[in-house]
Amino acid sequence: MPTDRQLIEAYIDLNPRRPSEDRAELKDFGIEVWALVAYYQDAAQGDIDAVARAYEIPREAVEAALAYYRAHREAIDARMIILKAAIA
Repeated sequence: MPTDRQLIEAYIDLNPRRPSEDRAELKDFGIEVWALVAYYQDAAQGDIDAVARAYEIPREAVEAALAYYRAHREAIDARMIILKAAIA
């Protein structure tokens, strides 16, 4: 099983248009980590496979997003708070 670091290196890049920790995205898919984490926490209720199916991405990509989130929780949580407030 790959380590968090290996998963992040394989699947995560900073968004080249907005290169900051809270805007990291999946390589080859362009889905930002915060979006996957928000879906994982809310709609999927912690089900990694449900996130992978919903976004049509490999399970390992979701695991990489969650690994990145664990490493950058503060920045990503702040982004999700701002976005949730904007739609409330």
